[in-house]
Amino acid sequence: MNILIVDDHAVVREGYKALLNAMMPECTIFDVGNGAQAQQLLSHCAIDILILDINLSNESGLVLAPLFLKQSPELKIIFFSMFEDSVILHRAMQIGAMGYISKSSLPEILISAIKTVARGQKFIERGLAVNLANQLLDSQMDIAAKLTKREYEIFIAIAMKKSRFKIAEELGLSAKTVSNVL
Repeated sequence: MNILIVDDHAVVREGYKALLNAMMPECTIFDVGNGAQAQQLLSHCAIDILILDINLSNESGLVLAPLFLKQSPELKIIFFSMFEDSVILHRAMQIGAMGYISKSSLPEILISAIKTVARGQKFIERGLAVNLANQLLDSQMDIAAKLTKREYEIFIAIAMKKSRFKIAEELGLSAKTVSNVL
């Protein structure tokens, strides 16, 4: 099985690559720091599972995932992020992710997620899954009412199909701040 880690922090990539090499020696582990490098690798290497950070330095994994899936439809994506928000988790699953785990997870959770997703099953870390289920079951919840004014402005701009760079420019924010809201 070929696994690709996409994270903009070299120390994170190297740490998880070493972990996966030690715990899953039968796998070949690749790592890159951004979306362009990932697309290049996907074009000439058959990757089975892609472990993708949501908040890369100049891009969002939520934007990149559909591009990767279009390029490699058989690809299985596991989001691996510091974001534990159920709205982001829900969005990740809507765009085709097969798994979602927090960077604060134990290493065994990552291994379990990889093995589950490799079998074609979805995997959501337990605590995150409970939060998502509670959100979906709460029929009275109005997500828009829970957003801050700034989050709502960004939400509307995204609905208007504006890029995060255009949104940042219009709202006087950095593109990274806009990505963090995504």
